[in-house]
Amino acid sequence: QVQLEESGGGVVQPGGSLRLSCSASGFSLADYAIGWFRQAPGKGREGVACIRTVDSITHYAEFAKGRFTISRDNGRKTVALQMNNLKPEDTAVYYCATTCDPRSSPHYDYWGQGTQVTVSS
Repeated sequence: QVQLEESGGGVVQPGGSLRLSCSASGFSLADYAIGWFRQAPGKGREGVACIRTVDSITHYAEFAKGRFTISRDNGRKTVALQMNNLKPEDTAVYYCATTCDPRSSPHYDYWGQGTQVTVSS
């Protein structure tokens, strides 16, 4: 069965850190550009960070620059999103997908089910 799975979400205080992980079954993440996205209640989906396939060049949303880091781990079998200095406005469901385009959908790319990140004191 082909699927993506996110893990590592949770509740953290402002200023804290979380490390999200994206793993795949049925295919290799190393063969795809991987994007992290998020969707907060009442808001649309937005891109957070993306890592390309061959050269692993990364791209970040403005709000993520300097705080979040995307990387390929475990021999390129997983893609991590290290999130530091978290703020309440980072609260959202975070998704990984085999695309860097937040307008994409499961019809065209693989998407995980999401992991909840809550930043609250």
